[in-house]
Amino acid sequence: MSLFGLFNRGGSENDVKEYLEKGAVVLDVRTLEEWNEGHVNGAKHIVLTIIPLKIEEIKAFNKPVIVVCKSGGRAGQAVQFLTKNGIDAINGGAWQNVAQFVK
Repeated sequence: MSLFGLFNRGGSENDVKEYLEKGAVVLDVRTLEEWNEGHVNGAKHIVLTIIPLKIEEIKAFNKPVIVVCKSGGRAGQAVQFLTKNGIDAINGGAWQNVAQFVK
């Protein structure tokens, strides 16, 4: 089993590919320092702690969301909050897991 399946709402490799094909937005919830070390091309960056303050901005994407972080733990927390607020979101795990599918 890959790391994808260990966290909230699945997030298998197939799920990630399917969401990307649907035009999903990749949302990185790591700190700015972590983001600056590398991130998925085209990803949006909103630190986990301010997700509740940015919920309307995220809803305005009008797209499904793949949440990533360093290992999947923070992404899982974000997915729980986003889905409770009506956003179609999955946990992509570590950002590198999703980056391999994004050009």
